[in-house]
Amino acid sequence: MTTRPDSNSQPWASIDIGSNSFRLELARLSGERYQRVSYIKESVRLGAGLDAEGMLTEDAMQRGLDCLTAFGAQLVGIPPERVRAVATQTLREARNRNAFLARAEAALGHPVEVISGREEARLIFAGVARLQPSDKPRLVIDIGGRSTEMILGRGRKPLLAESFGVGSVGLSMRFFADGVYTAEAFRAAQVAAGAELEEALTQFRADLWKEALGSSGTVGAVSHILSATGQTDGRITMDALRWCIEQCVAAGSQDKLQLPGLKDDRRPVVAGGLCILYTLLAQFGIAELKPTKGALRQGVIFDLAERLQPKGAQDPRADSVTELQQRFGVDTAQAERVAAQAEQLYRQLVPKPLPEPLRELRWAAALHEIGMLVSHHDHHRHSAYLLAHVDAAGFSTNQLQRLATLALGQRGGLRKLESQLADASLLDPLIALRLAVILCHARTPVAAASPKLERAGKQLTLRFPKGWSGEQVRTRYLLKEEAEAWARTGLLELVVA
Repeated sequence: MTTRPDSNSQPWASIDIGSNSFRLELARLSGERYQRVSYIKESVRLGAGLDAEGMLTEDAMQRGLDCLTAFGAQLVGIPPERVRAVATQTLREARNRNAFLARAEAALGHPVEVISGREEARLIFAGVARLQPSDKPRLVIDIGGRSTEMILGRGRKPLLAESFGVGSVGLSMRFFADGVYTAEAFRAAQVAAGAELEEALTQFRADLWKEALGSSGTVGAVSHILSATGQTDGRITMDALRWCIEQCVAAGSQDKLQLPGLKDDRRPVVAGGLCILYTLLAQFGIAELKPTKGALRQGVIFDLAERLQPKGAQDPRADSVTELQQRFGVDTAQAERVAAQAEQLYRQLVPKPLPEPLRELRWAAALHEIGMLVSHHDHHRHSAYLLAHVDAAGFSTNQLQRLATLALGQRGGLRKLESQLADASLLDPLIALRLAVILCHARTPVAAASPKLERAGKQLTLRFPKGWSGEQVRTRYLLKEEAEAWARTGLLELVVA
C-alpha cells in the first residue's frame, strides 16, 4: 500500500480498547514511512470487571470511561475520518456491552467498533507486516487480556488468522485470583491454556512457518523481564520461561515477586501470561519467540488509511463481500441491480451522502439474498442472521450488525425493526433498499425509466414516467403494500405518483 502524503500533516489516530490496557496512538504516514507522533497506554483492566454473569461492573466501566475521556482530549482537531477506535474480547463477551458502548462513544467523542477475534488477528498481522517486513513465512502471536490471536502469513498477506478464548487476565483471575503462586496452580493453568489452544495444533504446526514473532503486551512484558535479568537478549525461550515460573513459585505470591523489568501494571496478570507463553512454546514447537514492534493499534491505522485511498486501492471489505457472495451462491446480477437502484434512490434522499453509509447500503444490497442458500422462505431473516454472525475481514461486528438490520428490513412488515427505526441514520438506507428490492422484484432490468423519490416533511413521493403504472401492475401492487406498511409505523407517508 502507498499512502498519499498528508498535505495538512494531520495525524492518524487509533484507540485499542483492550481487556487489560487501553492504548492511544497518533502517527503520520508518508509513503512506506510510519512516524509515531505520540503513544499513551493506560492499565484499565476492563476484563477483570466481568462478573460471573458476563456483565461489566460499574467500577470497571467507569475506569474505562475515565480513560476514554482523557483520550478524547488528545483527539481534538483531528478529522473524524482519521480516527478509529476498536474494542476486543472483553466487549465481545460483555452482555451489557451496548450500554457501555453508548457511554464510551460519548466519552471519546468518536464511534467505538467491536471487532471479531479473526478481524483483530488480521489487523495485528497488518501492523507487524508493515513495521517489520519479511518474506519469510511467519507465525505471529498476540496474547491479550482475554484472548490469544495466532496468525500465519507471508509478506503482508495473512494466510490463516484465528482467535482463542484464553488471555493473561482471564487465566490469572481463574488460577491466581488470590495472588498466591504454587507449582500446582501453574500446572493447572497450563493445562487449561493447552486445552483451549489444542485445536490449533495442526493449523499452526511448525513446518508451516520459519520464524515466530510475539506482539503486544504480554510478550513485551516478559521479554523486558528476560532482558533486564540477563536471561536472554529479550527473546522468549522454554528455558527462560521455566526460570520465570520458578521465580514466581519461589516468591510464593505476586506481592513478594521481585523481578527486574516487571512493571506494577503487569504484576496482577504476569502469571497467566507466563502459562500461556509456556504452553504455546511447548505445544507448537517454538524454539524462540521474538518480540515485534507491530501491534493491533498500528494495524488499525494502516487499515484506516487504506480505506480512504482514492478509487483503485482495494478496501478489504470489498473483497469480503465478493467472497461472501461466492460462498453463499448469490445471484450477483440481481444484487448489482438492487444495489444500483438503492444507491440512486438514496442519493435522492441524501443529496450529499457520506462515503461510509453509501458503501454500507451497497454492501447490504450485495448481500441481501445470502439467506437464499438456507431457504427461500423468509430468506431475509436468514440473511440477517448470517450477516450478524459471520467473520468478514475488514468489518467490525457493529458494521455487520447494521448490514444485518438492513437485510432483515428489506421486505415484509416493519414491526420487527420497531426499536431500530428510531435511528434516523437507518431510515433512509432502509427505505432505499426496500424500494429497490420491489422495483427489481422481477429479477430483470427495471422496465421503466428511473423513478424519482422526493421528500416533503414526513411524506415521500415516488414518481414514475407517464404511462408507467399501466405497464407495471404487479410492482404497483407491491408498492401499495409498502405504503401501507410505512403508514402503520406513523413515521412517514409513502405516495406513488
